[in-house]
This record gives sequence, C-alpha cells and structure tokens, in this order.
Amino acid sequence: MDETTAYLALGANIGGPRDNMRAAVRLLGESGACHVTAVSSLYLTKPVGITDQPDFLNAVIAVRTTLSPAELLDLCRNVENTLGRERTIRYGPRVIDIDILFYGDAVVREENLSIPHPDTVDRTFVTVPLAEIAPDILPRGGVSARDAAEKLDRSGVQLIEGPSWSH
Repeated sequence: MDETTAYLALGANIGGPRDNMRAAVRLLGESGACHVTAVSSLYLTKPVGITDQPDFLNAVIAVRTTLSPAELLDLCRNVENTLGRERTIRYGPRVIDIDILFYGDAVVREENLSIPHPDTVDRTFVTVPLAEIAPDILPRGGVSARDAAEKLDRSGVQLIEGPSWSH
C-alpha cells in the first residue's frame, strides 16, 4: 500500500499533559506504521463544552503511513490506552486525545470515524496548529486552514512552545 499523509490533533489536560503528548508522538513514531513528518507548536487553550476543568495543551502532527484510516484510528486508540486514557465524559478532562483530522484526500463517514474531521475549522485549538504545518489544506468549503485560522477568535489560544516541545 502507498504511503498517505495524515494529520492528527493531540490534546491533553490532566496527568502531565506535555509529557503525555510527547509520549504520544514518540509512540506513534515508534509503532513502525507511522513516520512523523511535521509537528506544530504547542498551544494552551481553554476547554470547550465542559469549562470547569484545566486548560488543554494542543498540537497537530503530520504522519506518513501505510495504514488504512480504520487501522490508523486503532493505532491512535492503542496509544491513548497505553497512556491511560479512559473514555468517561465527552469533552471532559483527558490524559491524551488523538483525533484524525485528514487522511490524504479520503472522505470517510463511519459510525466511529469521520474524515475529514467535521469540527476542524470551528475549533481554534485545532485550526491554529493545523494552519502552522499545513496552511493550504482545505478543511471545508474551499477555505484553507490558514484563512480559517485567521477568522477565528484566538483569545483563548496561547502559544507555549515551538515544535521542539515534542522532543
């Protein structure tokens, strides 16, 4: 199978978020199924949905993979589980969250997987780091990630560290 570039959003807000995000990048790369090709800066963001919880750290990474979208989702879930993720409250605190934003040009609509991720351009905590590493990608409606990020309210997004955070 040919390699495909996929973009993954990472977020964490409990249990050592920076270390968990760093570990997620490492585990994805060490899986043998993904090669991490780009890492965005690290951002501190306000929680969405349930606001009575710690702020999140967020980033986006690009990977090259031969995995199918479903296999990539399985790998992401395995990494989350390895790092102690427990799926309890939707939009609640989490040790690590890994979402597939894009998988090449694929469009997938299944019960547990939607690619492109439907909320990408509405979430500043995803769009800002995505625009950093893939400014010309078209999340929805022909609007580039760069243009979408420029239109969003960035007041709840704070740059913490450049891409070196992942090492």
